[in-house]
Amino acid sequence: MKPPLLIAVGRSRPGPERDLFDHFNARLRPPLTVKELPEGTGSRAEIRRREGAAILAALPSGSLAVALDLGGEAPDSEGLADLLSRWTEAARPVAFLIGGAEGLDPAVLARADYRLSLGRLTWPHMLVRGLLAEALYRAACINAGHPYHRAWRPG
Repeated sequence: MKPPLLIAVGRSRPGPERDLFDHFNARLRPPLTVKELPEGTGSRAEIRRREGAAILAALPSGSLAVALDLGGEAPDSEGLADLLSRWTEAARPVAFLIGGAEGLDPAVLARADYRLSLGRLTWPHMLVRGLLAEALYRAACINAGHPYHRAWRPG
């Protein structure tokens, strides 16, 4: 099985956002392979269209595409662990898709097999990489029965 792929618009630069991603991606087994795409130019719609076309072109054929989208499903950590198990069992390469500052083009959302939200808050797209890597690491720990995840909730 191929390692999961992260297709993301924008170039990561040194700083806390990349450090966060690198920290959790190094813990993933296997780690995410990252394919960075250039940011689009033009009007907002043109940027989304160009970035969307680049994302779809970079998406390997037959991949299970998971679009990071504010309007997507927002599972809790246990729910993401269940999804991760199902995606692994599907025996298709998984590709996570992160758009640029203007969001994902409707064509990308239409192609997505799943739309994943990291909550109702809007996050900078460079920070989303680190949040996704941590969420995937936590989900993998849950599936492995590792104590990293704390399921308790404050009363």
